Amino acid sequence: MPGAGREGRMEELYLSGAVLADPPEADSWLAGVPAVKYLLAHGSLSFHRRVTFLVGENGVGKSTLLEAVAVAAGFPAEGGSRNFSGTGRPDGSDLAGRLRLVRRGYPEDGFFLRAESFYDAAGYIDDHDEDHLLRNSYGGRSLLEQSHGESFLSLVQNRFRGHGLYLLDEPEAALSPLRQLTLMAEISRLAATSQLIIATHSPMLIALPGACVYEMSGAEIQERSYRDTAHYQLARAFLDSPERILRQLLDEDQEK
Repeated sequence: MPGAGREGRMEELYLSGAVLADPPEADSWLAGVPAVKYLLAHGSLSFHRRVTFLVGENGVGKSTLLEAVAVAAGFPAEGGSRNFSGTGRPDGSDLAGRLRLVRRGYPEDGFFLRAESFYDAAGYIDDHDEDHLLRNSYGGRSLLEQSHGESFLSLVQNRFRGHGLYLLDEPEAALSPLRQLTLMAEISRLAATSQLIIATHSPMLIALPGACVYEMSGAEIQERSYRDTAHYQLARAFLDSPERILRQLLDEDQEK
């Protein structure tokens, strides 16, 4: 594999950046997406760690950006491996066609996991597994026969073989806090030979040592330390004093 040493360690990142090579028209919906506004102002976003987290409030464009990177890298917009044949979502493909990925190598494996369409991806696997041979790569049991959280972890633990590029959109969506820690351990395992770019709302996952955390706010994308992120600060404030936060929140609701 390009960039791999004798011990199987990845010496280079597969993707070191995403460049907005073709800016959208001013009246395009894309031009109003905060993440795209950042790219319009700065031209590109760099990836310089094995694991990159994209965090921020709803609507800042985390999933839009991640989907575009995935499609530009050859994955279907609905999620899956490069071998999946999707229906083609015009929104993600529109931004993807305007991005140029800066490649440093080509992975042996890869997968785009997105929470919102995971059921469709699991169904695709079953529909193309008449002899029940394909499911062996996913733990030997149909993903549709497992709980949402179980199927997520089964996919990561069995299908993600390493030496790959893995793009994950809100992988914590179906996971309990304990299972999020299990997922963090799997991400750490994969990072030894792989690159992962992950959009998440989890204040737990972004604590992974050595990861790059990009916090997206307004039209800005800034690298933050774990404890400087709004996710961490809000979670800590709530866990330190839930009564105070709830009192303030509920009092505000009653005043409205």
